[in-house]
Amino acid sequence: MTSQIRIDDLDREILNTLMNDARTPYAEMAKRFNVSPATVHVRVEKMRAAEIITGTEVIINPKLLGYDVCCFIGINLNAARDYHSALRKLNELDEVVEAYYTTGAYNIFVKLMCKSIEELQYVLIDKLQAIDEVQSTETLISLQNPINRNVKP
Repeated sequence: MTSQIRIDDLDREILNTLMNDARTPYAEMAKRFNVSPATVHVRVEKMRAAEIITGTEVIINPKLLGYDVCCFIGINLNAARDYHSALRKLNELDEVVEAYYTTGAYNIFVKLMCKSIEELQYVLIDKLQAIDEVQSTETLISLQNPINRNVKP
């Protein structure tokens, strides 16, 4: 189990700023927080080394690229031992954008993005349910995503 890293108020301010806009210059943050740019740099590097910050990413709007269908699929496997091989096969499907190993009703819970209901049907029948390790699935179609945020530092 990973031990919890302690961060202070300045670290939180830096994280909040970077989460809002990862391109914010260190000099701008330094002025805002009344510290030197070197201090901001050292703090960011400390949080990278501690793996609090694990990278930066470009966030795209899938709808503007034609991905109109977002759904979540609960997957039941034939046996628990099938997890690793099923996960490898799910990872090969471009439509799967997130996967979780879960407790409860499903072994694996995935998020899929498709361009249409017809494409979703094809992915379900010809790709996902064709995976030998998959016993059954349940699909939930998302109508909207009103809350989408990171954890608060």
